Amino acid sequence: MTTEQRVGTQTATRGADPMGSSTSSMSAKRVLRIGAGVLVLAFLAWQLGAGPFVDGLRATNGWAVLVAVVVTAGTTWCVALRWSLLTARFASGERTRVPVRTAYVAYYRSQLINATLPGGVVGDVHRGARHGWRGVVWDRVLGQVVQVALVGALLLPGAWRWGGLAVVAVVVVAGGWLLMLSALSTAGHLVVFVVAAESLGVSLSLGTLVSIGALVLLGAAVPLNVAGWGPREGVAAWAFAAYGSTAATGLAVSVTFGVLAMVATLPGVLVLGSRHG
Repeated sequence: MTTEQRVGTQTATRGADPMGSSTSSMSAKRVLRIGAGVLVLAFLAWQLGAGPFVDGLRATNGWAVLVAVVVTAGTTWCVALRWSLLTARFASGERTRVPVRTAYVAYYRSQLINATLPGGVVGDVHRGARHGWRGVVWDRVLGQVVQVALVGALLLPGAWRWGGLAVVAVVVVAGGWLLMLSALSTAGHLVVFVVAAESLGVSLSLGTLVSIGALVLLGAAVPLNVAGWGPREGVAAWAFAAYGSTAATGLAVSVTFGVLAMVATLPGVLVLGSRHG
């Protein structure tokens, strides 16, 4: 076989299997995302030791779990309703509206998968594959927009903070149900974060904890993680140190928060194999 023939054969072979190349690329990205999360956790363990991880696990008590489960049931309803409303808007262009009951079941399953499988977005991919990508993408975007706006307002100095929060509140109310549901969901996650901090006896003020919590929620949304773990802990360690506490305290609080968030998704086990959602 001549050189030209070999080159032609190799080119044809590569062109004949585009799905194989796409699959390899997706696998490489997945490994990169998970690897980044592992590196963050390994760096924190190297710098701070195993103590904060152990302290965070020990601080997870019964009342904190109960609060997390109840609050998460409420936040899940909020985001499920938001998603259902979004699918109604896109029904003519993609698929029919996802009923609220179906959305609630699907969202619980999605959260459970996100909290237990590497990457932190597998549950959302599952929702998109079953019910259409457009609604899922907009669902995620709205949640992130509200979180970013809240963080921006909370990080403003002094009295400017209250002005920023007032502006965010006005925009949320004016934006209607979709933004209000996003705000309620974010508020619920912040409640769980504050509960995690209280479980460890953190002495920072409520306002400071809420500000740190908003930053941690943004860190948790970074898809370079292992089932949600990684950037969230890194942001928490940095934020607590920046606000006058210690990185070790921040890591411990984030561990407690991570455990509470994961346990609160366990009702998703009841609907994991359900056809409704």
